Amino acid sequence: MEADARPDGRPKRREIDALTDTIYALSSGAPPAAVAVVRISGPRAHAALEALAGRLPEPRVARLARLREGEQVLDNALVLRFDGPKSETGEDSAELQLHGGRAVVAAVLAALGRIEGLRLAEPGEFTRRAFENGRIDFAEAEGLADLVEAETEAQRRAALALAGGALSRQVAAWQAELLALAARIEAALDFSDEGDVAPDDPGPALGALAAEFEAFLARPTVDRLREGVRVVIAGPPNAGKSSLLNALAGRDAAITSEIAGTTRDVIEAPVSLDGIPFLLIDTAGLREGGDRTEAIGVERARGQLETADLALWLGPAGEKPERALLVHAKADLGPPDPGAVISVSAKTGQGLAELIRLLIRHSAALLPAQGEVAINRRHRALLNDAKGAIGEAAAATDPLIAAESLRQARNVLDRVTGRAGLEDMLDALFGRFCIGK
Repeated sequence: MEADARPDGRPKRREIDALTDTIYALSSGAPPAAVAVVRISGPRAHAALEALAGRLPEPRVARLARLREGEQVLDNALVLRFDGPKSETGEDSAELQLHGGRAVVAAVLAALGRIEGLRLAEPGEFTRRAFENGRIDFAEAEGLADLVEAETEAQRRAALALAGGALSRQVAAWQAELLALAARIEAALDFSDEGDVAPDDPGPALGALAAEFEAFLARPTVDRLREGVRVVIAGPPNAGKSSLLNALAGRDAAITSEIAGTTRDVIEAPVSLDGIPFLLIDTAGLREGGDRTEAIGVERARGQLETADLALWLGPAGEKPERALLVHAKADLGPPDPGAVISVSAKTGQGLAELIRLLIRHSAALLPAQGEVAINRRHRALLNDAKGAIGEAAAATDPLIAAESLRQARNVLDRVTGRAGLEDMLDALFGRFCIGK
């Protein structure tokens, strides 16, 4: 097999001429379904639509058509036509809204495959074409990928904001400000020999802009929304840790038993509570002694406590780790410890709703606020580099150095939206999409 081939023998994406191929794919869920949506995009999209539907509808007007391949009727479907560049992909495209039976979908896809110049799309290729044709930028494409993968309401809101261009608009505003500051520095250089022209000091404006970046970077990132707020449940053996995890998760994620030391390893249970993602972590009972296997579990439990976003301690108040919340976990068996912030019972359900509200309240500072632009690790690294370049410009005594630093800051911001330096990341991003996206 050639070095540049995929494992299945097909050529890598960069070998495919995106400007001459016409692609098609099922864009809705796997059949059977009430309706199946097939997308076609590329220079022969309209010819393919006409071949199946007999004639082209008006742009952006849905029309009922009988789809045929030769004399064979394939389906009665709604068909739509979109003219480039004012289409989702930036090129001529079409959409077939079929009856969602497996046989119907298979027949239509097979018919499209027999039309000269058409081929099945690769994962993410429709979205990649939208990026390549300037319909969306890289940050918006990242938002679409997040939206496809969103499982909670908080993830959906953050992804929708990114896909809708919230970060891109902020970057554009920063670019405009940097360009204006660079123009001031260039003007100062041009008129530096004029004795009657006072030098323009951009230092205060640059300092204010660097502070704006600092405040933006201080916000919580989107990564906790993806991974979930890490809630570690810890305490001595038989404290009710596994039972509490199961009650919060709404399923038997951990084995429960009256035998001390049943849980010997870390058990994770992702869960959405009121639309917010949490990762509940059950740990081995913390005690001295025990066999080698239990000792390893105890060591892992202590490690989880160190990296927890929130920790629930189900043991004596005097042994509570720093920052942990003291929880009385067996409210049905006796009075709580005076220092407990809440009493719950996994057996009767007492206090569980209140505990969930407590977790949501404590997670608020760890997650992006509703309506706030949430950045990922890639954005954070690039914005931090841009902030550093702006700081260098503010500290520079030589206008030439300041101007060069601002140029570097603008180049870094171009990488956020994909205007420069992202060739090595394109396949990784668009590979996250399904074939019809």
